This record gives sequence, C-alpha cells and structure tokens, in this order.
Amino acid sequence: MTRVRSGWGPGGSWEIALARPHPRLRPGVVSYRGIRLALDHPRRRLETPIGAVTLLLGFEGPVRISGAGRPTTSLVSVYSGLSTTAVVGEHSGRVSGVEVLLTPWAAFTLFGTPQHELTDRTVDPDELPHKLCGSAGELAGALAALPSWADRFGLLDEVFARWSAAGPPSAVRVRRAWSLLVRSAGAMPVPRLAEEVGWSVRQLENRFREQIGLGPKAAARVLRLQRARRLLAAGRGLAETAALCGFYDQAHLSGEFKAMTGFTPRQFTAARGRPGPEAPVGDRLNGEATSLVLPVPTGGRGADFSKTGQVR
Repeated sequence: MTRVRSGWGPGGSWEIALARPHPRLRPGVVSYRGIRLALDHPRRRLETPIGAVTLLLGFEGPVRISGAGRPTTSLVSVYSGLSTTAVVGEHSGRVSGVEVLLTPWAAFTLFGTPQHELTDRTVDPDELPHKLCGSAGELAGALAALPSWADRFGLLDEVFARWSAAGPPSAVRVRRAWSLLVRSAGAMPVPRLAEEVGWSVRQLENRFREQIGLGPKAAARVLRLQRARRLLAAGRGLAETAALCGFYDQAHLSGEFKAMTGFTPRQFTAARGRPGPEAPVGDRLNGEATSLVLPVPTGGRGADFSKTGQVR
C-alpha cells in the first residue's frame, strides 16, 4: 500500500510517497520513500547517523553533500554507508527521486561490496568498487518514466529481488547479531552478542566489518543515539533518557550527541520544535527524529547546482 501526501504554498510544492517493500525483501529492505520538491529557494538538511544504509535514486537535480572528514560531493543518485557523524545535504529546491533504506547486511548482498569500504562515505552507486547489480542510473531513469509511485515501488521490488539473488549471501549469524543489537537499541554487550551467535569477539568484529561496515561497538553507539533522539523527541528528560539508553550520565549523553550530530541534545530538540517550513522535514525512519532543516547561508556565491551534478 502506497501513502502519498502533498502540499503547496507561496514557496513551492512538495510530494512525499511512502511504502513498505514486498515481504520477500524484508527485513533487509526497510522502506521506500518517494520525494518530489519544487521550491523556489535552496534547502539544507542535516542527516544524523542511523542504523541503516541509504540509497537515493535521483530523477533530477543534484544534492551537494558535506560532512566532517569526508570530501564534499554533488550527486543525483547517492549511496550512503553507515556513519558515526552527521552529514549536510543541500539542493537548489528542485529535487526528486526514491530513497531506499537498507539493513547493511542487505546492502552487502545487493551491491556485492564489503561495507567497510563505504563507511562514512557518500558515493555514486554506479561507482561502487565491487558492484554486481545493474546500473543505478538506468534504474533511476526507468523509475522516473513510470506514471505513479506505486508503479515505481513495484519495479524496485522486482529489481531488488533479482539483485539479491545474484549477490553474495550475508551470514546468518551476522543477520542474527544485527537483529539482536537493533532490538536492544545498542545495549547488548559485544562479548554477549558474540556468545549468542556462537562466534568469538574477533570473528564477530571481522564479519561486522565486512557485512555491516562498522564494528559491533561503533554500531551500538549509533543505535543508542538513535534511541536517545527518539526518547527526547517524545518529551523524555535528559537524565531519564541517559539512564534508559545506557549512558553513564547526562554529560556522557550530551558528549556523544554533540560528537555524532554536531548539536547538543537541547539544541537538537529546540530546532526540531521550531515551526516547520512549507515542505516537511521527512525523517528517513518512520517515527524517528533523524533530520533537521538548516538555514541556508546568505551572502556569497554559494553552490551552483548544475545538471551535471558538479559543484562549481
């Protein structure tokens, strides 16, 4: 079932379409989200670390992506591996495409690429070093040509089923360990996680590096912070959130929050509470606080968003 929301106003128009992938693809393929923005001004958005790989199959307009420790890139279609720091995306105001969230072990199979090669990176999916699938650019073009979001999501179901059958299978024990870590919101100690799946800690770390991208300890940091953002957005206090998420105290939570998002918890919560723009933020995870719309700097030449996807 596809749900579509849209709106328009003095600043432009927007459309968001949401759907779940076919059951045979779940839980590896988490969600589909169609996006169409036609705004009369640029837009900047902060994306915080989440426990999923993001694939954007763009139809028009590049997104300029920057972040701590990574080069600034401008891409129409984007693959983002797991990360422990936030990134900022900026576009001209006109952008459309389909965003797909994947568990990292499913991304390992679909793209045939060791995930540690893509950690803390944003790349053109057609330039993945060990890509086994067909062209992401061709897929994006085929999606853009279809008449409805439901048709586009149906095509993705078909394509991902073929890519999954052709790619290297992920280890059953990796999938189980990832599921246990997600269910515990990063709280399960790594030695216990290894014991649960019948591996040594070293074996678990090596397999996580290959098929998840982050080691189990770093992945747990991302999942703990993800839960903390959710609790704070629901109105929980700092002390309660720190205790529930396994942080030593409020200072520990605040330090991790700042290191991984660039904001303190209070700053992030306050920014989320400000009146929204004419188009919704569109958090990547349903019911999660993952994104912030940021002010666009005034003055200066700024970025030139050309159709070639290059920042000039």
